[in-house]
Amino acid sequence: MSDRLVSCGIAIVGGGTSGLALATELKRLGVDDVVVLEREPIAGGVPRHCGHYPFGVRELKRVMKGPDYARTLVKNAVAAGVDIRTGTTVTALHPDARLSLSTPDGLVDMQADRVVLCTGVRESSRAQRFLGGQRPMGVLSTGALQSMVYLHHKRPFKRPVILGTELVSFSAIMTCRHMGIKPVAMIEETPRITSRQIMRPYPALFGIPVKFDASDLRILGDKQVEAVEYTDAGGIPRTVEADGVIVTGKFRPEAALLHASPIEVDPATGGPVVDQFGRTTDARYFSTGNLLRPVETSSWCWHEAVGAAKRIADDLRDPIGDCPSTHLLASDPAIRFVMPQRLAITDRNGGMEHAQIRLNTPATGHLTAISGGKTLWGDFIESRPERRILMPLAPLLKPDLTEPVQLKIIGNV
Repeated sequence: MSDRLVSCGIAIVGGGTSGLALATELKRLGVDDVVVLEREPIAGGVPRHCGHYPFGVRELKRVMKGPDYARTLVKNAVAAGVDIRTGTTVTALHPDARLSLSTPDGLVDMQADRVVLCTGVRESSRAQRFLGGQRPMGVLSTGALQSMVYLHHKRPFKRPVILGTELVSFSAIMTCRHMGIKPVAMIEETPRITSRQIMRPYPALFGIPVKFDASDLRILGDKQVEAVEYTDAGGIPRTVEADGVIVTGKFRPEAALLHASPIEVDPATGGPVVDQFGRTTDARYFSTGNLLRPVETSSWCWHEAVGAAKRIADDLRDPIGDCPSTHLLASDPAIRFVMPQRLAITDRNGGMEHAQIRLNTPATGHLTAISGGKTLWGDFIESRPERRILMPLAPLLKPDLTEPVQLKIIGNV
């Protein structure tokens, strides 16, 4: 820890969509001394790199490009009286809301009344995906591509392959078009696109073929990418000539700070374990936004953060304190994760209205919440991985709830 100590009311770690929306709403609710800690030289988060539409439709009632959206969020926060400290990196999370910071003026410790973690997500790297082949130049994530194109006005390649078909993969197409880059193919490891089927015609509009059921991906090239090899559904090796690879999606929470902290990490989401109020296992730390689970849109994160502000402001004025809790468990192999992972047994209202669930595999059946052999809730679902499933929490929040709540899909076919 540093010899220098500063204090604040609420410290928000991360100056992206969630952090800025949360800070602005906290000030609107009358909370004093709200500080946003942002490691980049400019606040605004991922939208700063996304020079395309549509941002801001639901939350700001305007259709905006990403950089304009980010600037507007910063402007609104500053106008509300939020203290945004850029170039400030949180290096450690200590018990009871104490932070270690690296600032332009040196090392500092900050003691807050509450800390809210809003560090967001990042795309999985080539190494994390275990992509084989050589190690040439020209392999980028969508975020790195957007930074090069929109912030530095550089064209890293002309004819790349896009790996993945998540929503961000289609964002990569828009980024390519902005700089006159023409993707030669999208390669997907599953039988259909991961994003919603409404996006299925989009690649065809720009003459980009989509290769499904691809396996054993390998990147070829000496100094620069020359081709991508894969095996198709029939077991036949295929080669797509290209001068670059855009590795998209498969998001992971930006959770490095959590692993040496007093906060429990959920191995399923990769983010913090939280209750329905957004409290972590250290009750003075909260979290909101994509750190909770990968991955939602900026609009979703904005609304989620605004809702979290009321819960955090209430806890600051009247702490929830210690109360019994039980676990919310994904007890079916088809379920990838559930968030929140804990349920606080309290008469305090105002928590999250829904649990968020994602799948490992496509599933059709009755999603059922069971505790102590008793069914608390159930509903029919037909969904796929990366699709948001919302489950109401009210039927689960019983005063006599003591056993963990297990989620299963009954009759899954």
